[in-house]
Amino acid sequence: MSEAAGALREPWHSLSRQREAAAFGIWLFLASELLFFGGMLLCYAVCRYSHPQGFLEAARQTNIVFGTVNTLTLLTSSFCMAIASEAGKSGLRRLAIGGLAGTLMLGFVFLVIKGLEYRDDISQHLVPGAGFALPQLGAQLFFSLYWMMTGVHALHLTVGMIIIARLVLVGIRRELPLTSPEIQVTALYWHLVDIIWIILYPLLYLGGRA
Repeated sequence: MSEAAGALREPWHSLSRQREAAAFGIWLFLASELLFFGGMLLCYAVCRYSHPQGFLEAARQTNIVFGTVNTLTLLTSSFCMAIASEAGKSGLRRLAIGGLAGTLMLGFVFLVIKGLEYRDDISQHLVPGAGFALPQLGAQLFFSLYWMMTGVHALHLTVGMIIIARLVLVGIRRELPLTSPEIQVTALYWHLVDIIWIILYPLLYLGGRA
């Protein structure tokens, strides 16, 4: 059985139709995710407009080194995912699996760095509530949004890593044809997660340092 034939699933009669349906489905899902994160970004904008000084002071407390390294890590992971996606289309199994594995490894690096950053934030009493380090109400609002947005982003990243780990495993076992829409759909999801972080980075790390 060829790779293309193995990738075809019921009820589709052609791989191109199956890919179109998969792409349509993932774009609908990504649109819903954009609306979800868009709501949080709107909340951020309203709160920052109401408490500009508190937000600027709070943004100065975020760890720009961790944030910048994680941004570079995710950009590199997107490059690896793009390689995996194109290699899959070209039937280059080893390169596709290598790209997926590289993406997975960089995702893990991102989470480790984020964990170190969270530990640093906690030690500096930057968790909203009793004992919060900054006096301004706006600063508490900023860090409430910081924890919520970065936490939700990390959750989405973890989901993507689980999916990629499965693709690597079944790819090594040759249980998944490289032409399967699953690889392309996963690539779209991963790129969205990266784009969301690129939006969060200037809001959370650069706003008080401009």
